[in-house]
Amino acid sequence: MRISKQEFARRRKALMAMMEPNSIAIVPAAPERIRSRDTEHHYRQDSDLFYLSGFAEPKAVLVLIPGREHGEYVLFVRERNRERETWDGYRAGPEGAINEYDADDSFPIDDIDDILPGLIEGRERVYYAMGKDSEFDKQVMDWVNTIRAKVRSGATPPGEFLDLSHFLNELRLFKSAAELRVMKEAGEISARAHVRAMKHCKAGVMEYQLEAEIMHEFQMSGARFAAYNTIVGGGKNGCILHYVENSAALKNGDLVLIDAGCELEFYAADITRTFPVNGKFSPEQKALYNICLDAQIAAIEVAKAGNHWNDPHEMTVKIITQGLVDLGLLEGNVNELIKTEAYKEFYMHRAGHWLGMDVHDVGDYKVGGEWRVLEPGMVMTVEPGIYVAPDNERVAKKWRGIGIRIEDDVVITKDGNEVLTKDVPKTVEEIEALMATV
Repeated sequence: MRISKQEFARRRKALMAMMEPNSIAIVPAAPERIRSRDTEHHYRQDSDLFYLSGFAEPKAVLVLIPGREHGEYVLFVRERNRERETWDGYRAGPEGAINEYDADDSFPIDDIDDILPGLIEGRERVYYAMGKDSEFDKQVMDWVNTIRAKVRSGATPPGEFLDLSHFLNELRLFKSAAELRVMKEAGEISARAHVRAMKHCKAGVMEYQLEAEIMHEFQMSGARFAAYNTIVGGGKNGCILHYVENSAALKNGDLVLIDAGCELEFYAADITRTFPVNGKFSPEQKALYNICLDAQIAAIEVAKAGNHWNDPHEMTVKIITQGLVDLGLLEGNVNELIKTEAYKEFYMHRAGHWLGMDVHDVGDYKVGGEWRVLEPGMVMTVEPGIYVAPDNERVAKKWRGIGIRIEDDVVITKDGNEVLTKDVPKTVEEIEALMATV
């Protein structure tokens, strides 16, 4: 485990310090998901619960009760069961929750209906992320209603529900030194995977075969899973923003767009590179690629403390719009084209998102109606793109079906920023030189 028990404890302490007196926080585990009939998707713990505990098993509930005499940190977990563990894997059990995960108190999850209402009773406020899991929402309300039914006997139900996500998201937005070390390693692994894909690329290779090369590098480097569904889009498939079929053969003369990043110890990397299948950019591909690259480099330059969240995006819009006008794909005054959002015909997404335990990580983008000011410890992607739809008859045929995106992971520092994914070639010259060595 790359995050220490001491850091998990600090996180719990920080959250409890944000809570009002006489309150309780409830965080359920992620539900298990059926893949087909009696098989399940590989289980991945809810990011919030893992962030606070490091506990990765299903069917668990974490409870924080600041000031509780018998312990503030309570875990409800599955009991040890030799038969089930033979089939499904080892369990920590209540004793392990205390010894291995530092819970102050732990109970069997099957007893939660009998125990948790008693922990809620008398608390003025409940911190809970309502709406994430409708089934668990109902369970929480059942516990509260159990207390309300005993009001005449002197029971005191909570009077207020507060959105736990608001407080946890703010904590998770700012990465610690330990988190940044994990994210840097995830970025380095993912960078090697993209380089591997470039080296194995040639006409006739299937998109899913490049995906296989990427997954091989992830797993051989200790990152068993991708952080999201890998995109390998050759030719016109690169114009589909969330293309994940990865089922076509790569063609000579086309570009291939790969958006892939590993998950390491619950932290995501997110990289996109676009390169020629045959190792050599055509004049049209090169022209559009360099506009996109110029936009990305300029955006990274302004991704620094003191600037606001939208500055990098605005920079990409200016450079891409000007570039499209210079090439004749857009016509008119650049400022007017930006004002009317004419560029969205070719660049329809934003330039980035927060990155962390979730690939599209938590955190507000606006505060008080204004774009958030960037601060040290925040991690974001910078990913402009240019996509000329294959059926866009408004532009010359030579441009059609070219899809380009360039994406890196950037951590805001006191002195500027650090690119965590810088080890993947991204200039035309670097890409062509790498692919020429194969």
